[in-house]
Amino acid sequence: MEVLAGDLVTSIVLAGGKGKRLGKNKLLEVVGGRLLLQRVVDSLIPVSHHILLVLAQGQGCPAVEARRARVDCMQDVYPEKGALGGIYTGLSAVDAHRSLVVAADMPFLNPFLLRHLVTAETDFDVVMPRINGQIEPLHAVYSKDCLPAIQKQIERSQLQISILLEQVRVRYVEEAEIDRFDPKHLSFFNVNTPDDLEEARGIAARMGSY
Repeated sequence: MEVLAGDLVTSIVLAGGKGKRLGKNKLLEVVGGRLLLQRVVDSLIPVSHHILLVLAQGQGCPAVEARRARVDCMQDVYPEKGALGGIYTGLSAVDAHRSLVVAADMPFLNPFLLRHLVTAETDFDVVMPRINGQIEPLHAVYSKDCLPAIQKQIERSQLQISILLEQVRVRYVEEAEIDRFDPKHLSFFNVNTPDDLEEARGIAARMGSY
């Protein structure tokens, strides 16, 4: 997949989930001939110069290939604080002011939609898809300006990202915009259960080599 036009960005991949519902390490499962995590990285390379994998405490750095982007790993600075802790860890570690944040279990990320999120607006703290009123917080752009609010929430054990969105400037990317790039909304497909994994493999088979 070719690098898309425009400046490349930093991408943060939240890869510290335990895979409890699947019963095993989902990132090492194969979907469409590639490991799930490798599929995520491959989709980020066209828009990224740096990819940071945020891991749980004690989790080893997974082996992934990325010829055109630097890939680093770091462990959560706030263990057991969920996605919000992972977002804080990533944003605090990278040099970029704004970063793309995605979950590591999304096998069908669309680089063109990701590029749209990155370039849609720069005057907001968060740029996030919203479909039928449902937000997609692990497929969004966050700025470092979110860090103080996130830290306060974590210290109060308020781990819901929805609380953060009430405190920062958010640009929601609505369904009509999303449909220009991903009309089937496969970008937001997560692998959480054995049924999800089988469905993902079926989708990948129908999509061919993507």
